[in-house]
Amino acid sequence: MLEYVGKGKDWDKGHNVYCLLDETSTKDTVVEEIAKFLREREIGKALTDKTVVYESHVRTFWNSARYEESCKSIYSAVRTKDENGNDVDLEMKFNVGDLRRVLELGDTDNDPTILSERLAKGMWYIMGFTGHINGKMTKTSFSNAYKFLMHCVVHSLSHRKGAYDETSYYIMNIITSLVLNRRYNVSQVIFEYLKENIKAGDDRYIMYPRFIMMTINDHFKDLPIG
Repeated sequence: MLEYVGKGKDWDKGHNVYCLLDETSTKDTVVEEIAKFLREREIGKALTDKTVVYESHVRTFWNSARYEESCKSIYSAVRTKDENGNDVDLEMKFNVGDLRRVLELGDTDNDPTILSERLAKGMWYIMGFTGHINGKMTKTSFSNAYKFLMHCVVHSLSHRKGAYDETSYYIMNIITSLVLNRRYNVSQVIFEYLKENIKAGDDRYIMYPRFIMMTINDHFKDLPIG
Protein backbone atom coordinates (compact mmCIF):
# COMPACT_ATOMS: atom_id res chain seq x y z
CA MET A 1 0.00 0.00 0.00
CA LEU A 2 0.97 3.67 -0.31
CA GLU A 3 -0.16 6.35 2.12
CA TYR A 4 -1.25 8.92 -0.37
CA VAL A 5 -2.73 12.41 -0.01
CA GLY A 6 -4.37 13.59 -3.22
CA LYS A 7 -7.20 12.86 -5.67
CA GLY A 8 -5.44 12.32 -9.00
CA LYS A 9 -6.97 9.47 -11.01
CA ASP A 10 -3.92 8.96 -13.23
CA TRP A 11 -1.71 7.91 -10.32
CA ASP A 12 -1.07 4.16 -10.28
CA LYS A 13 -1.67 3.23 -6.65
CA GLY A 14 0.09 -0.13 -7.05
CA HIS A 15 3.39 1.47 -8.08
CA ASN A 16 6.31 2.24 -5.74
CA VAL A 17 4.37 1.06 -2.69
CA TYR A 18 6.01 -0.02 0.56
CA CYS A 19 5.98 -3.64 1.72
CA LEU A 20 4.94 -4.98 5.11
CA LEU A 21 7.98 -7.06 6.09
CA ASP A 22 7.85 -6.64 9.86
CA GLU A 23 7.95 -9.65 12.19
CA THR A 24 4.33 -9.25 13.33
CA SER A 25 2.88 -9.24 9.81
CA THR A 26 4.91 -12.22 8.58
CA LYS A 27 5.29 -14.42 11.69
CA ASP A 28 4.40 -18.08 11.15
CA THR A 29 3.75 -17.57 7.44
CA VAL A 30 5.41 -19.14 4.41
CA VAL A 31 7.19 -15.84 3.74
CA GLU A 32 8.57 -15.31 7.26
CA GLU A 33 12.18 -16.14 6.33
CA ILE A 34 12.05 -14.19 3.06
CA ALA A 35 10.67 -11.14 4.89
CA LYS A 36 13.47 -11.35 7.47
CA PHE A 37 16.00 -11.70 4.65
CA LEU A 38 14.68 -8.56 2.91
CA ARG A 39 14.51 -6.52 6.13
CA GLU A 40 18.17 -7.19 6.81
CA ARG A 41 19.45 -6.33 3.33
CA GLU A 42 20.53 -2.83 2.31
CA ILE A 43 17.49 -2.64 0.06
CA GLY A 44 15.30 -2.86 3.17
CA LYS A 45 14.54 0.85 3.55
CA ALA A 46 13.57 1.26 -0.10
CA LEU A 47 11.11 -1.60 0.32
CA THR A 48 9.59 -0.67 3.67
CA ASP A 49 9.77 3.10 4.22
CA LYS A 50 6.25 4.45 4.87
CA THR A 51 6.75 8.06 3.82
CA VAL A 52 3.43 9.85 3.28
CA VAL A 53 3.20 10.97 -0.34
CA TYR A 54 1.64 14.37 -1.11
CA GLU A 55 0.36 14.50 -4.65
CA SER A 56 0.72 18.28 -4.97
CA HIS A 57 4.46 18.17 -4.25
CA VAL A 58 5.17 15.16 -6.45
CA ARG A 59 3.21 16.58 -9.39
CA THR A 60 5.02 19.91 -9.11
CA PHE A 61 8.30 18.02 -9.04
CA TRP A 62 7.56 16.12 -12.25
CA ASN A 63 6.07 19.15 -14.03
CA SER A 64 9.29 21.11 -13.53
CA ALA A 65 11.93 18.35 -13.56
CA ARG A 66 14.88 18.60 -15.92
CA TYR A 67 18.15 16.70 -16.25
CA GLU A 68 21.50 18.46 -16.69
CA GLU A 69 24.14 16.21 -18.23
CA SER A 70 26.96 18.62 -17.34
CA CYS A 71 26.59 17.85 -13.64
CA LYS A 72 24.63 14.59 -14.03
CA SER A 73 21.91 15.96 -11.79
CA ILE A 74 18.15 16.36 -11.79
CA TYR A 75 16.80 19.84 -11.08
CA SER A 76 13.22 20.49 -10.10
CA ALA A 77 11.03 22.46 -7.72
CA VAL A 78 8.24 22.07 -5.22
CA ARG A 79 5.57 24.67 -4.50
CA THR A 80 4.62 25.94 -1.08
CA LYS A 81 3.29 29.11 0.56
CA ASP A 82 5.29 31.96 2.03
CA GLU A 83 4.35 33.79 5.23
CA ASN A 84 1.92 35.96 3.24
CA GLY A 85 0.13 33.02 1.68
CA ASN A 86 1.70 33.49 -1.74
CA ASP A 87 2.85 30.55 -3.87
CA VAL A 88 6.62 30.14 -3.99
CA ASP A 89 8.73 27.54 -5.79
CA LEU A 90 11.68 26.00 -3.96
CA GLU A 91 14.37 24.62 -6.24
CA MET A 92 15.99 21.28 -5.53
CA LYS A 93 18.85 19.37 -7.13
CA PHE A 94 19.98 15.79 -6.66
CA ASN A 95 22.16 13.16 -8.29
CA VAL A 96 22.51 9.41 -8.04
CA GLY A 97 24.64 9.75 -4.91
CA ASP A 98 21.92 11.74 -3.16
CA LEU A 99 19.32 9.15 -4.14
CA ARG A 100 21.61 6.39 -2.84
CA ARG A 101 21.96 8.18 0.50
CA VAL A 102 18.24 8.89 0.93
CA LEU A 103 17.22 5.31 0.15
CA GLU A 104 20.21 3.90 2.08
CA LEU A 105 20.90 1.42 -0.71
CA GLY A 106 24.58 1.01 0.11
CA ASP A 107 25.67 0.40 -3.49
CA THR A 108 28.44 2.29 -5.32
CA ASP A 109 29.13 3.79 -8.74
CA ASN A 110 31.48 0.87 -9.41
CA ASP A 111 28.79 -1.76 -8.95
CA PRO A 112 27.28 -3.29 -12.13
CA THR A 113 23.84 -2.47 -13.51
CA ILE A 114 23.76 -5.56 -15.74
CA LEU A 115 24.28 -9.19 -14.74
CA SER A 116 24.83 -11.99 -17.22
CA GLU A 117 21.66 -13.48 -18.66
CA ARG A 118 22.97 -16.97 -17.97
CA LEU A 119 23.45 -16.15 -14.29
CA ALA A 120 19.99 -14.61 -13.94
CA LYS A 121 18.22 -17.47 -15.72
CA GLY A 122 20.12 -20.01 -13.65
CA MET A 123 18.66 -18.33 -10.59
CA TRP A 124 15.15 -18.91 -11.91
CA TYR A 125 15.48 -22.64 -11.42
CA ILE A 126 17.02 -22.26 -7.97
CA MET A 127 13.91 -20.23 -7.12
CA GLY A 128 11.56 -22.98 -8.33
CA PHE A 129 10.80 -21.63 -11.82
CA THR A 130 8.39 -23.89 -13.73
CA GLY A 131 8.01 -21.94 -16.98
CA HIS A 132 9.95 -21.98 -20.26
CA ILE A 133 13.54 -20.75 -19.87
CA ASN A 134 13.14 -18.36 -22.83
CA GLY A 135 9.63 -17.31 -21.88
CA LYS A 136 8.36 -14.49 -19.72
CA MET A 137 9.41 -14.12 -16.09
CA THR A 138 6.09 -14.17 -14.26
CA LYS A 139 5.61 -14.40 -10.49
CA THR A 140 3.21 -17.29 -10.85
CA SER A 141 6.01 -19.46 -12.25
CA PHE A 142 8.03 -19.43 -9.00
CA SER A 143 7.72 -21.08 -5.60
CA ASN A 144 5.56 -19.25 -3.03
CA ALA A 145 8.37 -17.76 -0.94
CA TYR A 146 10.22 -16.41 -3.98
CA LYS A 147 6.93 -15.28 -5.51
CA PHE A 148 6.55 -13.04 -2.46
CA LEU A 149 10.11 -11.71 -2.87
CA MET A 150 9.41 -10.86 -6.50
CA HIS A 151 6.08 -9.28 -5.57
CA CYS A 152 7.81 -6.94 -3.10
CA VAL A 153 10.60 -5.91 -5.47
CA VAL A 154 8.28 -5.41 -8.46
CA HIS A 155 5.74 -3.28 -6.61
CA SER A 156 8.32 -1.25 -4.68
CA LEU A 157 11.12 -0.77 -7.23
CA SER A 158 9.70 -1.19 -10.72
CA HIS A 159 9.46 1.99 -12.77
CA ARG A 160 6.46 0.88 -14.78
CA LYS A 161 2.73 1.26 -14.37
CA GLY A 162 0.81 -2.00 -14.33
CA ALA A 163 2.05 -5.42 -15.54
CA TYR A 164 2.79 -6.51 -11.99
CA ASP A 165 2.86 -10.23 -12.71
CA GLU A 166 5.55 -10.04 -15.38
CA THR A 167 9.05 -9.32 -14.09
CA SER A 168 11.38 -7.16 -16.20
CA TYR A 169 14.99 -8.15 -16.73
CA TYR A 170 16.50 -5.47 -14.50
CA ILE A 171 14.17 -6.43 -11.66
CA MET A 172 15.34 -10.03 -12.08
CA ASN A 173 18.92 -8.71 -11.90
CA ILE A 174 18.12 -7.04 -8.58
CA ILE A 175 16.56 -10.25 -7.28
CA THR A 176 19.54 -12.31 -8.48
CA SER A 177 21.97 -9.97 -6.74
CA LEU A 178 19.93 -10.21 -3.53
CA VAL A 179 19.73 -14.00 -3.50
CA LEU A 180 23.40 -14.47 -4.43
CA ASN A 181 24.59 -11.59 -2.22
CA ARG A 182 26.23 -9.89 -5.20
CA ARG A 183 26.87 -6.20 -5.69
CA TYR A 184 24.39 -4.33 -7.87
CA ASN A 185 23.90 -0.62 -8.51
CA VAL A 186 20.19 -0.28 -7.75
CA SER A 187 20.59 3.49 -7.25
CA GLN A 188 21.85 4.01 -10.80
CA VAL A 189 19.06 1.91 -12.30
CA ILE A 190 16.39 3.96 -10.51
CA PHE A 191 18.11 7.22 -11.47
CA GLU A 192 18.26 6.19 -15.14
CA TYR A 193 14.50 5.62 -15.22
CA LEU A 194 13.94 9.00 -13.57
CA LYS A 195 15.99 10.57 -16.37
CA GLU A 196 14.08 8.60 -19.00
CA ASN A 197 10.77 9.83 -17.63
CA ILE A 198 11.99 13.45 -17.71
CA LYS A 199 12.90 13.05 -21.39
CA ALA A 200 9.40 11.77 -22.14
CA GLY A 201 8.10 15.35 -22.18
CA ASP A 202 4.30 15.46 -22.29
CA ASP A 203 4.17 11.69 -21.80
CA ARG A 204 5.65 11.80 -18.30
CA TYR A 205 3.78 10.00 -15.57
CA ILE A 206 4.02 10.07 -11.79
CA MET A 207 6.99 7.72 -11.49
CA TYR A 208 8.46 6.67 -8.12
CA PRO A 209 6.19 8.95 -6.02
CA ARG A 210 7.41 7.53 -2.70
CA PHE A 211 11.10 7.90 -3.60
CA ILE A 212 10.51 11.41 -4.94
CA MET A 213 8.71 12.37 -1.71
CA MET A 214 11.57 10.92 0.36
CA THR A 215 14.01 13.04 -1.67
CA ILE A 216 11.84 16.16 -1.27
CA ASN A 217 11.69 15.58 2.49
CA ASP A 218 15.46 15.25 2.57
CA HIS A 219 15.84 18.64 0.90
CA PHE A 220 13.14 20.53 2.77
CA LYS A 221 12.44 19.77 6.40
CA ASP A 222 8.86 20.31 7.63
CA LEU A 223 7.66 21.41 4.21
CA PRO A 224 4.03 22.62 4.41
CA ILE A 225 1.47 21.11 2.04
CA GLY A 226 1.30 23.11 -1.17
